[in-house]
Amino acid sequence: MAISIEQLRSEQHSLWDDFVKACPEATFFHLSGWKNVIEHAFGHKTHYLYAKDSEGIQAILPLVEVKSLLFGHSLVSTPFCVYGGVASNTAEATEALLSAAKDLSEDLQVDYLELRHKEAKTNNWPSKSVHATFRKELDGEDEDNLMAMKRKQRAVIRQSLKNAPETQLNCDLNLFYQMYSESVRNLGTPVFPLRFFELLHNEFGEHCEVLSVTNDGKPTSALMSFFYKDEILPYYAGSIPESRQLKSMDFMYWDQMCRANKDNIRVYDFGRSKIDSGPYNYKRHWGFKPEPLCYEYHLVKADSLPDLNPNNPKYKYFIKTWKKLPLKVSQIIGPILSKHLG
Repeated sequence: MAISIEQLRSEQHSLWDDFVKACPEATFFHLSGWKNVIEHAFGHKTHYLYAKDSEGIQAILPLVEVKSLLFGHSLVSTPFCVYGGVASNTAEATEALLSAAKDLSEDLQVDYLELRHKEAKTNNWPSKSVHATFRKELDGEDEDNLMAMKRKQRAVIRQSLKNAPETQLNCDLNLFYQMYSESVRNLGTPVFPLRFFELLHNEFGEHCEVLSVTNDGKPTSALMSFFYKDEILPYYAGSIPESRQLKSMDFMYWDQMCRANKDNIRVYDFGRSKIDSGPYNYKRHWGFKPEPLCYEYHLVKADSLPDLNPNNPKYKYFIKTWKKLPLKVSQIIGPILSKHLG
């Protein structure tokens, strides 16, 4: 059957999302809600493509055009997200969308096209596996999940419980943002605008959870998570410096796992981390096995793969300086830069 490529229109969002929910390859980050969030939070132009035949949609590819004087001009599926790229029912539809994306990137004269696939979908495109994702099916019993962790991590969780933490669901977004922005500032990373999180919360509604953990009545850590099918994705986390001693974030993740078990959520998606980084090793201690991600590229004006990561030596001075900024200053300047980082 003949396959045609079309751009998503506003009245077709429900059809797109119906395909996402039915396609095994699709992820939470393929939902059309991200199109609305990215457009309104950052002003980037989106190109959401789909392949269809006489039986309907057979594959989708969300694309976002990111223009920056500092970091160049790119077409990415999908910035600000762990996963992206083509989600498809057939090989023919996959090939049709890859070809369409390649043509679009050349028409736009971007530096490069980046597709954030879990596994390779092309035969000869250059690729990088800088990140790994950590996904695990939860055991039915909390004790089994605890015993799957390394002994040291089990001890940390037990220690955290002795500090009498409490989980506060439906946390105020401003409280969450204060802790999140402080954490990313301390890492030397520009923070996203508060507007971005407000849009995420509004767009995904009951599928978005914002919580905080308090110790002796004081908020010490906070987390924004997403629910998708039978999965939970703890995605944006922040904490105050005192949380390290209180093991507040360890409790936060453990408590969420236990609640997920009670709610019959089967998969805990701990997100991506750079291979061999601190967060990468932290997640391994929880009993999660890393799965390298395959980000694939088509180079248009660029002559080499992009290297926008904090380990790049040319960004080290910037990171060191950013860590010293007053929090309020980082909250003002950060959103101007972070919209281009993706």
